[in-house]
This record gives sequence, structure tokens and C-alpha cells, in this order.
Amino acid sequence: MSEQEKSQGQKLWDELKYELQDGWQKTPDGQEKDIFQFNEKYKHFLDKGKTERECIVEAVRLAEEKGFMALDKVVKSKKKLNKGDKIYVVNREKAVILAVIGEKSLQEGVNIVGAHMDAPRIDLKQNPLYEDSGMALLKTHYYGGIKKYQWTVLPLALHGVVIKSDGQKVNIVIGEDDNDPVFCITDLLPHLAQDQMQKKMSEGITGEGLNILFGSIPYKDEKVKEKIKLNILQLLNQKYGIKEEDFISAELEIVPAFKARDIGLDRSMIGAYGHDDRVCGYTALRAILDIDQCTRTAVCLLVDKEEIGSMGNTGMQSRFLEDVLAELCQLTSESYNDILIRKTLQHSKCLSADVSAAVDPNYEGVQDKRNAPYINKGLVLTKYTGARGKSGSNDAHAEFVGEIRALFNKNNIIWQTGELGKVDQGGGGTIAQFVANLGVDVIDCGVALLSMHAPLEIAGKLDVYMAYKGYNAFYKG
Repeated sequence: MSEQEKSQGQKLWDELKYELQDGWQKTPDGQEKDIFQFNEKYKHFLDKGKTERECIVEAVRLAEEKGFMALDKVVKSKKKLNKGDKIYVVNREKAVILAVIGEKSLQEGVNIVGAHMDAPRIDLKQNPLYEDSGMALLKTHYYGGIKKYQWTVLPLALHGVVIKSDGQKVNIVIGEDDNDPVFCITDLLPHLAQDQMQKKMSEGITGEGLNILFGSIPYKDEKVKEKIKLNILQLLNQKYGIKEEDFISAELEIVPAFKARDIGLDRSMIGAYGHDDRVCGYTALRAILDIDQCTRTAVCLLVDKEEIGSMGNTGMQSRFLEDVLAELCQLTSESYNDILIRKTLQHSKCLSADVSAAVDPNYEGVQDKRNAPYINKGLVLTKYTGARGKSGSNDAHAEFVGEIRALFNKNNIIWQTGELGKVDQGGGGTIAQFVANLGVDVIDCGVALLSMHAPLEIAGKLDVYMAYKGYNAFYKG
């Protein structure tokens, strides 16, 4: 229907209504190719970064290719930072901050995009290896919110570091190469699972039952009691030079062994482990790598431990962000005092870049569809998270929501709004509340996922690209 054929009421409706549209129909001509190319690089990042440590290594590699310099080198050179300078700071190999110095002073505020690089997984206990019933197994403790039954009978890989008694660090990755063995957690056959099937889903597989099948060949010596365990220890010692006691000073993670793959005949989605929250971490990283000049200093904040409450000195509740911003204030000012960092934080703005739960037609009952995000309908603005009465939420101010909405509209960013489930259904948290506690204006802004926290999560390629575009526009201000 042409504009001339519309009634006065239809024209008024078009002017005043808010209607969510499919993102693919709103993309400009030629942009679809950019979307698919961008996502190929994202898939590669996911395959390289199965742990938070690996993600930080890859982030630093990409940053150095773009001319970012380690901040400690700047400090040692006794030089001041100037407009356009690019720096990064790594925190214990598990978190990183990247910054591009802007035209305005830091005390006028910085633009922060903050995401977390840890993901739900299964960790090895400190004394994991044991032998039982002709098999070697590993004891585990799961990390973050998982559905335990989803982790059985999957091909699993082992990633992490071992610190030997002499202090040497050994990096371990087993299960990613096509020639590597993989590991798994077994499950009962249906014929013998009658009692198990009567239990609640949360009780069918227990935490102590998430034991990794690790081997079954015995060491050939009749005088040795635990022959299979000894054979495994020998293989580990031959390959990595480690002994059983070295497990005590190790961080070893069990993750899915499969690679990121396209989902759908039209290849419009990506199925992978770790979208939460590497989809926002990667797009925030790429967005800052692709800017050379900005009005306000741009800061990309990639932290650890969000899945267990953002605790610890690599999590968002640490002083990492404050300490780095204080050092940047010192290196961009003639003199430094504590009020500079306080003013910087007070005038700063942040997109808490974390994922949201997309409407799943198989499970519609948990969402208010009028206020829920959808796959491939754009970057999601989430005013509040929390659970049951917004408990634990930042709840962004209307003025800041309006500012970000206007910014995205101005820059042709396809976006939507959403919340994390029905009011009494549940909810979740992000790093937003901890950044806001520093005096920063914050809103949650990320990608909607299907099957969040599962070993295989699903993200829409259009949403991934719009996250990159949205964060890039925000950095530039």
C-alpha cells in the first residue's frame, strides 16, 4: 500500500507505534556479506579461546597487531600518554583492559564496554585422578550454572595450566586436534535407568557423578596395585613432565571438544561453546581494535569470574578497573591526586556487554514475548536484570537508556529491548551492578542466545555483527 492510499489513522499508527522487525529485512544492501565475513573470524576466536586464559592470549595477540602497547612499557619509558595512544593491561592472564586515549581528559569520563571471558564449564578437582572398575577417571567440580545432564556423553577436551614443583608452567590442550583423544562423562543406558528417570532433572546426574573417563590400559607390573592409574601418570609424565602432586597447583578445565559450526540451512546462526559471554567479549574487543580516534577515552574491559559472582582479583568486584584508570589519569595529567579517578568514574558511561535469553518457540512459557528479545532481531538493550523484583539489578536510568537508544538509531544499529524471563520465573545478573557501584552510568547491552549455559549455545550472526557495530559507535561517542 502506497502512502497516498493509507488512511489518516494508518499514517498516525506508522508514526507512533513501536514494532520489532526481523533484522535481516532491515539490513542495508551489501551488509549481509560483511555479517557473514565477520562471523567467520568470530568462530575462529571461539575455537582458539576455550578458556578465559586462552581468550586473553588471543586478545593480546590481536591488540598488538593493531599497535596496542603494554602499559608497563609506557610507564618504564616515563612518557605521557597522548590522544590516539593505544594501551593494554593484563591481569594474571585472566583479564585485560584495552584503551584508546581520547581527545577529552579522562576526568570528563570514559566510555567502557565491559564483558566477561569465563564460561560455564567443568573443572578438575585438585586431587582428581583415581582408578575404579578397570578404568581411570578424573574427579571434577562444575563451574557456574550448568544443567549437569547436558554434559554427559559428549566429546570433551582438557585445557589449562599446571604449575610444577620447580615453578615451571605447563600448558595443556588435549582433545582439539583431530588426532587427539577426547574424554567423556558416561551415562546409564535406558534399560537400567528406571530409578534415574524417576528423579528430578536436577538430581538425575549429581555433581559428584561428573567424573571424566580418562583411560583403561594397565601398567604391566603385577606388584603395582593401581596399574591403570600408574599408566596414565606415566603418559602424563612422558608428555608434560608432571607428577600427581602437580595437579594440586593446576587449573585444568573440561570443555566441549567440538568446534564452532554454522546452524541452519541458511547458515544464519552459530552453534558453539562459550557464546556466554565471549560473543560480547569478542565484539567489544574487535570494536576497540577498529578505532584510531575517539572523543572520550575508549576502554574495553574483559574480566573473569562472572559466572561465579565476579569474585576474586580477576573479577569485576576487584580493583582492576579502578587501578588501571588511576594509572591512565596519572599518565595523561600534569599531576595526580585521588580526586582525578573519582571524577573519571563519576562521569563515565558503560555498556555491560552480556548475553540475554532469546525467545525459544519450544519453551515459550518462560518469557513475556512483548518484552523478550529474539534471535537475529538486533543488539539487546536490557534496562534491568536481577530476579524476582529486580533483586541484584543495576536498573539503568531512563536518561542513559535514551542516550544509547538515540546513539544506535543515529548509527543505523539494529537493536531491540528485552528482559531475562517472566517476572516470577527467574532471572540473572551481570557485571553491571559492580560497575555502577563505582559511580558509572551503566546499561546491559548484548546478544540474545538460545540454549544459554549449555555446552552448545546458539547466537544469530546478525546480532553478533550488530554488537560489534553498536560497541564501536559507543566507543567513538
